[in-house]
Amino acid sequence: MRRLGISLYPGKSKESEDLNYIDKAHEHGFTRIFTNLLQLTDDNKSTLLPIIEKTIRYAKSLDFEIFIDVAPRTFKVLGIEPNDLSFFNDLGVDGIRLDEGVGAKLTSDMTYNPYDIMIELNMSVMNHYIDNVMDFEPNRAHLVGCHNFYPHRYAGISEAFFLEGSKKFKKYGLRTAAFVSSEEADFGPWPVTEGLPTLEEHRGIPVSTQAQYLWATDLIDDVIISNCYPSEEELKRLSYLKNEAITFDVKLFDDITELERKIVIEEPHFYRGDVSDYMIRSTQSRVKYKAESFPVHHTTAIKRGDILIDNEEYGQYKGELQIALKPMINTGKVNVIGRIAPHDLQLLNYLKPWAFFKFNIQEIK
Repeated sequence: MRRLGISLYPGKSKESEDLNYIDKAHEHGFTRIFTNLLQLTDDNKSTLLPIIEKTIRYAKSLDFEIFIDVAPRTFKVLGIEPNDLSFFNDLGVDGIRLDEGVGAKLTSDMTYNPYDIMIELNMSVMNHYIDNVMDFEPNRAHLVGCHNFYPHRYAGISEAFFLEGSKKFKKYGLRTAAFVSSEEADFGPWPVTEGLPTLEEHRGIPVSTQAQYLWATDLIDDVIISNCYPSEEELKRLSYLKNEAITFDVKLFDDITELERKIVIEEPHFYRGDVSDYMIRSTQSRVKYKAESFPVHHTTAIKRGDILIDNEEYGQYKGELQIALKPMINTGKVNVIGRIAPHDLQLLNYLKPWAFFKFNIQEIK
């Protein structure tokens, strides 16, 4: 089940703006909130905690699920022991995220707390912590995972590291989460604000692409916007894509035919099952429009991400739509009618045979 979430940082924002954000997120089907206590100190806790509590209370009135980030020092500031979660129950949260480990046995014990509070582990640390926790037979219904986000440019984790770490959690059947970064938002929990993605290669690309990648890996259940405040258009786009097939942002060339444009925009597309190294084939258009004309035009050399339709010179293949996976020689039988946006090329790696896909027509710079 795919879920969408937002992040809030009381103490760094205006209460009225946070509540308005909660309302907008709720309107667009978001159901989860991430916030944190990592900046809690002896000096600020008397002022910060009431603000956090009020925000949580309002979000719970709209049925949001709320996770709060903590570390061993947080328990010390609060004057509580990690195995006593009554404070968090009174606060109204559904889960606590352990940014740092507190020990495998204690973590396992915490999953049996009497308040049904979920324990969320940091997925962006490459070690055997999750394996050690599982050795102590935790309550899996109360154990979940969530990656980090990274405000420092070039500090985000790599794709290979992300995949390896996520698989560790998924092999145990645990619910997982990761962060995406809004291009419109301008602050997070820390002074540095260079975006807040989980993956470094997601920094600076549309939030829709980030989310689609996370879902396409089949390793992430919950996608959380990490920074404040995204645009309403971003919220709307993520809400739409949550239940959709992979949707590629594309630019179509101006001089293509109306039939070619119709095939891209209106016809359903799925990845044919006999897989080629060179192209993704969507073949139903050649069947439906076999009696139509596909004149030769724009037969340039083919590169990865180009959208192709076979023309009259390809006989029974005319009208077939393809997406190029590799550079190919164009013998004049293939019309290059557009291209996938550079930020969406990564998604080609995760489109599976027989899976449906769509195109989103837009202006690409």
